[in-house]
Amino acid sequence: AAIVTSLRGLPMLAQEELTMFGYIAFAALLFLIPAGLVSAELGGAFSHREGGVYTWVGEAFGRKWGFVAVWLQWIENVVWYPTALAFAAVAVAFTLDNRDLANENVFIGLFCIGAYWGATLIALSGTELLVKVTKAGFVLGTVIPGLVLLGLFAYWIIRGNDLGWDTTSNAAVATDAGGHMHPRWLPNYTGLGTLSFLAGILLLFAGIEVQAVHAVEMRDARRGFPLAILMAAVMAVVMLSLGGLAVAGIVSYDNISLTSGVFDAFDRALTETGGPSVLVPALSLLICYGALGGALAWIRGPARGLLTCAQDGFLPQFLRRTNAKGSERSILLVQGVIVTVISSLYLFLDDVNTAFFLISAITIGTYIVMYMMMYAAAIRLRYTQPNLERQFEIPGGITGMWTIAGLGFTAVAAALVLSFVPPDQLPVGSPATYVILVTTGTVLFTVVPLVITRLAKPSWRAGSSSHPDPSRSTIGRPPTPATPPPTPA
Repeated sequence: AAIVTSLRGLPMLAQEELTMFGYIAFAALLFLIPAGLVSAELGGAFSHREGGVYTWVGEAFGRKWGFVAVWLQWIENVVWYPTALAFAAVAVAFTLDNRDLANENVFIGLFCIGAYWGATLIALSGTELLVKVTKAGFVLGTVIPGLVLLGLFAYWIIRGNDLGWDTTSNAAVATDAGGHMHPRWLPNYTGLGTLSFLAGILLLFAGIEVQAVHAVEMRDARRGFPLAILMAAVMAVVMLSLGGLAVAGIVSYDNISLTSGVFDAFDRALTETGGPSVLVPALSLLICYGALGGALAWIRGPARGLLTCAQDGFLPQFLRRTNAKGSERSILLVQGVIVTVISSLYLFLDDVNTAFFLISAITIGTYIVMYMMMYAAAIRLRYTQPNLERQFEIPGGITGMWTIAGLGFTAVAAALVLSFVPPDQLPVGSPATYVILVTTGTVLFTVVPLVITRLAKPSWRAGSSSHPDPSRSTIGRPPTPATPPPTPA
């Protein structure tokens, strides 16, 4: 739930006013539900193995393509961190009641770097502390502030305050009926630029498959993992829908900021309803903790999958190194260096919103390609491994799988095409820059793992945990002891 539910995405949804429900319905029905069901089936079926999407895609199409899938998941996660941590930095600015810090690029950049290395230290201490911090962060920093926001919005309506969507004449979110502007309920289609916003919305719900690598640590993964996915999906839809509506209702359309929209909503609601102003810093502190907890929830999942690839000989041996707690020491340190480099963009770009969006744009196509591979793998495994024990199985047999996974594949394939079109709803700046970033990020990050497999050295495979034969049957499986001879009758 901490992975797929974040207050960070509320301002993006709020910019769509009431048309947000059309986008959320699309994301939930055509992406979140198929992704959740497919992840539940594959996660339960391979809960005894490590690797996550590496194992799933590798079982279906071979070890190399499994490596490509988990690489895309990992690199998207690494590039995404500076945007998630920038939201936490803005929360600190409101906690200190220093709004200027929210737009201070040097502060944002240094905070992202420092916060990430702090999260890395927690991750290196093992799963137990990470889980405790993440769970507390989700409850204290996401659920509680979210409920307070909804309460303030209800009070805002009861007092008869103006609603954000009633104070705009922007044709994108309002329509003229008889000389009066009314909010739109359906998106105003004016071209591909309108629909391309869907790619960004999908990423708000992405990540539901990440925790599959920890299924081996659950007491009853075959039952518990599908249930956890269902609960997380419901929470995500409810929190994002109602939270986005609250921000859109309290903050006027022209004043919604991608980075500070949530805090502006708290500030305005408390100021104009006579509430205690001290709540803004207090809630901001909780949200900061929640944002850090959400980032921490992502930190080991993709790294764990990449570790399995290293153990199978796809990466240099030094990336196999773990510490006494079993944490992926070398991989965590390497991704920390990458996050530091990307976060440094904030130090050189004066406009925080521009840096925030440009970093986000790089990740759009990358993650979508990984989901296409995951859906295709789920369909293929129904044919190649029909007798695989699946604790949870998408109902309807082959037809049911084609319907659910096929629907998800079609949706993300369409989103991939649309992701190359600059969205009308977001401040992309130069359309050419946006297209170059998305194209470069998608192509480069997809080609890199293929190049790595071509350059792989035999020494990387020395001492690997899997048999050197690229047979799919050993992917993600811990070494198994030799089978004892049968007992004589």
